[in-house]
Amino acid sequence: MQSHAPAGGFMHAATRPASYRWMQLFMGIVCMAMIANLQYGWTLFVNPIADKHGWSRAAIQVAFTIFVLTETWLVPIEGYLVDRFGPRPVVLVGGLLCGIGWVFNSFAASLTMLYVAAAISGVGAGAVYGTCVGNALKWFPDRRGLAAGLTAAGFGAGSALTILPITAIIKSSGYEAAFLYFGVGQGVIVMLLAMALTDPRHVVSSLLKDKANRASTHVPQTRRDYAPMEVVRKPVFWVMYVMFVMVAAGGLMATAQLAPIAKDFQIMDVPVNLLGLVLPALTFALTIDRVLNGITRPFFGWVSDRIGRELTMFIAFGLEAVGILALYTLGSDPVAFVILTGIVFFAWGEIYSLFPSTCADTFGSKYAASNAGMLYTAKGTAALLVPFSSLLTAATGNWHAVFIVASAMNAIAAIMAWFVLRPMRRAQIERARIEATTLELANREAGQVERSTP
Repeated sequence: MQSHAPAGGFMHAATRPASYRWMQLFMGIVCMAMIANLQYGWTLFVNPIADKHGWSRAAIQVAFTIFVLTETWLVPIEGYLVDRFGPRPVVLVGGLLCGIGWVFNSFAASLTMLYVAAAISGVGAGAVYGTCVGNALKWFPDRRGLAAGLTAAGFGAGSALTILPITAIIKSSGYEAAFLYFGVGQGVIVMLLAMALTDPRHVVSSLLKDKANRASTHVPQTRRDYAPMEVVRKPVFWVMYVMFVMVAAGGLMATAQLAPIAKDFQIMDVPVNLLGLVLPALTFALTIDRVLNGITRPFFGWVSDRIGRELTMFIAFGLEAVGILALYTLGSDPVAFVILTGIVFFAWGEIYSLFPSTCADTFGSKYAASNAGMLYTAKGTAALLVPFSSLLTAATGNWHAVFIVASAMNAIAAIMAWFVLRPMRRAQIERARIEATTLELANREAGQVERSTP
């Protein structure tokens, strides 16, 4: 069997075993783990850079802001390239840029060069992130929540295994060596894996079609593929975008205040014993972040594949709202502080699996990388809103208002998921069904006319 070559000139389709898509997913997860340090490992370098060059920490952190913005806001463009040319070239270039960015960091003798390196790294990380999530959505129409969650977990928890080696190299050889060695190593691994990534459109997939049909009995899915310019004209997309911003900003605002609340409650260094592990309260809370930030993404993604996206959102966002309020009222107890912090982190990180899968369900697989990339810019928007928490704290004299606002944003998003997004998405999917049916009938009639014409 052959496939019609879409834009970009694809090869003939090939038959692959059912396990092939799981291999593709695994390679995407590893790629995500390789770029995780660009975000989650950055904090290890700030103090050594400041100590060597005498730059202020605020000036150094501008580089991190540049990284987040370029990593986020350019994903729609990178997603478009994936949808047009496939995942291989985009991840290949992305891995190269990630490596170059960290190599530049190792030689940066000025803030300008540090900022340029951050921009290069951000573009590379966005290319890898957007491609791997988009590819997971295409390969797993029946398990989009789980596939997107596992992929996002690679980014959320991928730095866990390398934090200690990076710390050791910084102490023994300096931060420049850590940037250089890990930049080259991570970049090379991503580039090698890129060569093995396959576009799902290259694969004969009765497999994927059957899976998609089976998924539609659990999760409503569109029968039509919408291009990005069509998607931005759909109100349901902007409802998802607003919800994404509210939950992301609410979680970031609350978690950014963990150190101040621990200090205010005078529990920052109080030892907490849970399951035989003893750590200071704040350290324990931040450690739990790394673990639960990875677990929550595939967990809630898997749940959403079985009970629906909107109901899962309602549960998760509602849990986040309650968790933030409970942390605000009961956080003065060290054990409660650690447990409630875990709940807050657990109910927050799932946005990176729920929203991409919901977007693909609503607008189709063909342009999944581009469309999910547009939605992912909500992370950048949320990051821009987080500084307002500092303004709110300054205006009120304490952090209490921040927790009230963060909880309210999550509660509103939970209500919107069930009472606004759910009916709008179903109406959109029904319209898509009618449009697809009408188009099929028109094509069928055109074919009959063509055959009957001598």
